[in-house]
Amino acid sequence: MSSGSSAGRTDLDADAPRSQRDKVYLALRDALLDGTLSPFERLGEVRLAERFETSRTPVREALARLRSDGLVEKRDGGLYLHVPSLEGLVELYELRITLELRGIQRAVEDPTLHHDRAVLEPELVRWYEMRDRRPEPSARFVVTDEAFHTTLLRSAGNGAMSDALTTVNRQIRPVRMYDYLTEDRMEATVDEHIEIAEKVLSGSLRQALDALHAHIGASRDVVTERAARVLSAANLVLTR
Repeated sequence: MSSGSSAGRTDLDADAPRSQRDKVYLALRDALLDGTLSPFERLGEVRLAERFETSRTPVREALARLRSDGLVEKRDGGLYLHVPSLEGLVELYELRITLELRGIQRAVEDPTLHHDRAVLEPELVRWYEMRDRRPEPSARFVVTDEAFHTTLLRSAGNGAMSDALTTVNRQIRPVRMYDYLTEDRMEATVDEHIEIAEKVLSGSLRQALDALHAHIGASRDVVTERAARVLSAANLVLTR
């Protein structure tokens, strides 16, 4: 994940030498995020060790870390990519919307609060660059999208809410991948992010709030519809 400031990056995403276990962790994480590994494919240590040409130990450690991240879960006697039930997805999206809107609402309610321009402006520049060079549809774009939303919320000045959003994003990430498989959704995401950030930075907070609400709502509708089709086609019941 990347963002306009170092606070939006993780140590593993930095350009630094990585241990074998870190390399396996990142490779497996990317395979899960970009759809290379199906949500319905059992993550067996032996097969993954062969896939990544390594021993079982770094694979086992990578799976443990991914479980801690909330990206992998245990079910049916094995480990699989975590996919929330449709009911759980709706609940998590409601929490996501509440967190993100609150970042702007608190500034609307208290005129003394301002978004940190040093945090948000570099992120806006990054999205200007994507508007000029449109990225190709990719499930992995979800990580780039998350960086925008966590940066926007962090710029509002409440780190606890930003941390909570990061946790929610991890839980819905496997399903949100389906939001970035078509050019129209990619273009809409880029344009809407720019609109939201510009309105926040110009002080048009009520308009920014409306734009953010519409943006997240559209994403929720697309993700829910596509996730329902995927789960139905796989004949997998995830409701707990």
